[in-house]
Amino acid sequence: MGVEGIGARVARKEDKRFITGAGRYVDDMVVPGMKHAAFVRSPYAHADIRKIDVKAAQAMPGVIAVLTGRELKADGVGNLICGWMIHSKDGTPMKMGAWSPLAVDRARYVGDAVAIVVAETKGQARDAAEAVEVTYKERKAVTDAVKALGKGAPQLHPEADNNLIYDWEIGDAKATEAAIAKAAHVTRMHIVNNRLVPNAMEPRAALGHYDKAEDHYTCWTTSQNPHVARLVMSAFYNIAPENKLRVIAPDVGGGFGSKIFIYPEEIVCLWASKRAGVPVKWVADRTESFLTDAHGRDHVSEVQMAFDKNNRIIGLKVDTIANFGAYMSLFSSSVPTYLYATLLSGQYDIPAIHANVRAVYTNSAPVDAYRGAGRPEATYLLERVMETAARELGVDPAELRRVNFIRQFPHQTPVILNYDAGDYEASLDAAMKAADYAGFAKRRDKAKKAGRLRGIGLSCYIEACGLAPSAAVGSLGAGVGLWESAEVRVNAVGTIEVMTGSHSHGQGHETTFAQLVSDRFGLPVDSVNIVHGDTDKVQMGMGTYGSRSGAVGMSAIVKALDKVEAKAKKIAAHLMEADEGDIVIENGELKVAGTDKSVPWFQLALAAYTAHNLPAGMEPGLKEGAFYDPTNFTFPAGCYICEVEVDPETGRTEIVQFVAADDFGNIINPMIVEGQVHGGIAQGVGQAMLEGAHYDPASGQLLTASYMDYTMPRADDLPSFKVSTSNTPCPSNPLGIKGCGEAGAIGSPPAVINAITNAIGNNDLTMPATPQRVWAALKAATKH
Repeated sequence: MGVEGIGARVARKEDKRFITGAGRYVDDMVVPGMKHAAFVRSPYAHADIRKIDVKAAQAMPGVIAVLTGRELKADGVGNLICGWMIHSKDGTPMKMGAWSPLAVDRARYVGDAVAIVVAETKGQARDAAEAVEVTYKERKAVTDAVKALGKGAPQLHPEADNNLIYDWEIGDAKATEAAIAKAAHVTRMHIVNNRLVPNAMEPRAALGHYDKAEDHYTCWTTSQNPHVARLVMSAFYNIAPENKLRVIAPDVGGGFGSKIFIYPEEIVCLWASKRAGVPVKWVADRTESFLTDAHGRDHVSEVQMAFDKNNRIIGLKVDTIANFGAYMSLFSSSVPTYLYATLLSGQYDIPAIHANVRAVYTNSAPVDAYRGAGRPEATYLLERVMETAARELGVDPAELRRVNFIRQFPHQTPVILNYDAGDYEASLDAAMKAADYAGFAKRRDKAKKAGRLRGIGLSCYIEACGLAPSAAVGSLGAGVGLWESAEVRVNAVGTIEVMTGSHSHGQGHETTFAQLVSDRFGLPVDSVNIVHGDTDKVQMGMGTYGSRSGAVGMSAIVKALDKVEAKAKKIAAHLMEADEGDIVIENGELKVAGTDKSVPWFQLALAAYTAHNLPAGMEPGLKEGAFYDPTNFTFPAGCYICEVEVDPETGRTEIVQFVAADDFGNIINPMIVEGQVHGGIAQGVGQAMLEGAHYDPASGQLLTASYMDYTMPRADDLPSFKVSTSNTPCPSNPLGIKGCGEAGAIGSPPAVINAITNAIGNNDLTMPATPQRVWAALKAATKH
């Protein structure tokens, strides 16, 4: 293959093994003596655990061990933690209830793990798990966050009175109230962001292996950040000292945020391996995933947006209640605070903003980051209100946005973030042109003649990615720094290995990271190998989430490449008896500019390792490492336009056109970026029209615990997307990258709902916009 550098549409290297079935996932891992695990899970949403009788289960065929939370605690295994400290507005710290990897005295949601069975086969383990006799005393349950705050609601944790985790605020309350008081118009809305189940293609899995001879643990797991998993399991859960614990995340079939966190199963499998004396593997079935994977979203908000007589926004007030489920997950506290409320300015120049967020425990699965993590919730709220305000004011929704756009950069918002670069009008214009926005009225009239209702909706989103300066996030409560690391090893024959702390689970790092090296040294991407996901092979890194692999992970690689290049040029200058400043690297060769002197890359690498002729005092070899700590978030932004047709007889909605115009800064591989946008939009459309996790309000049972009840988008639910990009390079990282992994899921839900509400003439529609809901909203609109 030839040189395939930055900007080339290179086919993904990793896809060959994936599409031929040669990928290696946790469920593919087999180690000598390996046994299988099944978890005993609470059938109740809220119940005291009075007694656990394991005798019958232990006597069943193939059973090796049945272990409970009391034994786990006796061995000193710690509780799960939330790693981001949030303080309430009165200064008190968040109320973190105890979350034991195996529940000891009380179960707090359906699926809460109570015991683990280890047996010869998966079937034997599951049969024995059903034979474990647990005596429960059921308590009243509450799954609705608003009701959980109410008087007399069941209390989940003694640490949190009235189930309130924190009552947090950001912005200027007085200035915002004053703006609302003097406003020419105020738009008020009740906004619900529905709960979602992530549904990665590969369910979660863990294989724990304790090697008695070495006194060493290995954990194969479906993780987006294996180093963080090792750090947390050693420092907080007391599984093993960090130097005696290896965490490996091999191929991972999707994560979407849900595989960032440490779950009970990894901890328990490692602990059970030592207790039972055998390697222990657990693989979730799909219903276990529905019950126990961290869910996403689940906000209820009251919003007031104030305008002056010129339709300029002068104030925004938001009151949000966030459902955290039964326990605080690893990053849950940051999602409705610093990942949500700090984005409430959107693309708009809003002088006064105030947001109040109350986080609440309920008897449901824990809620944490899911593709976009706070940014989709903020964008949905803001863009639904903007569209509704335009209708109330009688102005075009595009022009209301245009008049309120931020136009000067850097721009300091009232809610912490400082936007470094952007051109929001360019994205709006590109989207309107691609969507033939001006011709919509004709299409609407044509649809009306055919008995269908046609609607169009906009969404102008911005997100904060490339999470972010360690000192800054530390001051906001983050428990770890958010830098990234890289090591570039040039082998003696000139091939290159890149060790990265970023983790790939569908993003295409093996291709884009190799393109970066190809661009720098003029080598084919097949000469570059990307190594990640193994704490014994790769130095400490922070993993992949928050669209940070490009902006942060690749920036670390750039810093390491800078060091490699500098040393390579020194060696080349010495070999060719030239000035170091005259050395250039082109097409796999180091050349003396303006001459015909050159040294092939492989020969330069060999010279570094033979070390027969190096500059005086230079160490042999060609290997360099770097750590990169970003100086700011990055701020991808864009405009999405959705066009729909609604059948008024059935409420069925068809998306007839979807346009996405994004600004991701500089782009390494346009084809991979388009794939990320397509996938994100599909998930956003899923949230807007189809998906929603529902619990029975009385019993707390998850009613949508399978694909029979939880509707995922299918091919015929989606149109062919029109995607385009503009480019205002990010000034805060060496590549000018902003990030693209979450944008589609952030910008699409409000565009879809704005289009449907435009078609039916009723703003009062909540996600998912199922045919039943759309039909009911349409009928309600026709009565007025």
